[in-house]
Amino acid sequence: MARRVVAEAVGTALLLAAVVGSGIMGDRLAGGNIALALLANTIATGAALVALILAFGAISGAHLNPAVTLADAFLGGLAWRHVASYLAAQFAGAFAGVFAAHLMFGKPILAVSQHARSANGQLFSEFVATFGLLSVIWGCTRSRSSAVPFAVGAYITSAYWFTASTSFANPAVTLARAFTNTFSGIRPVDAPGFVLMQLLGAAAATALFRWLAPAQSADFTRRQG
Repeated sequence: MARRVVAEAVGTALLLAAVVGSGIMGDRLAGGNIALALLANTIATGAALVALILAFGAISGAHLNPAVTLADAFLGGLAWRHVASYLAAQFAGAFAGVFAAHLMFGKPILAVSQHARSANGQLFSEFVATFGLLSVIWGCTRSRSSAVPFAVGAYITSAYWFTASTSFANPAVTLARAFTNTFSGIRPVDAPGFVLMQLLGAAAATALFRWLAPAQSADFTRRQG
């Protein structure tokens, strides 16, 4: 269990370092072109997700996301007694990743975001983004578990562009990004709404696939590994 918890923490830290670090780099190099900065941020995040799920999947399942952990536990793939450890590792790793990105680019270690993301369309986008993410995970786990890393990376890459919120789809990512006043940030006051919609989206997708595939084993941790 200790190895699994460390894998979740390190994997989530590297994910946030990729998200925030590529946002800073893209913003610096894009010369004010927001679309170009977002493209750089998107490619780095999607590629990092594929690599991290491949690297840590066999150890912890590479959830790297509290919504995935809670959904997996609900379907019986992860024992509830392990959920708190997974969540603590993910949140701690997320903040560590943000701090690491700040150190790499010479930013203050802790900086509260001023980036407003409060529109109703952005909130609904988080429901759609997370619903889609969990649908991709459950659908691929059912039919071809080895494709999950690539499917997740591809989905998040596309969701950056088809959602108004740029697809956070992860409560740990959301809360940690509230403390980076950079391209990737979100104001702390906007974060709870994002998290609520993410959890609702994850719950809806999990309920759907429980109905679509009632006989399916939901052991996501074992299958993804």
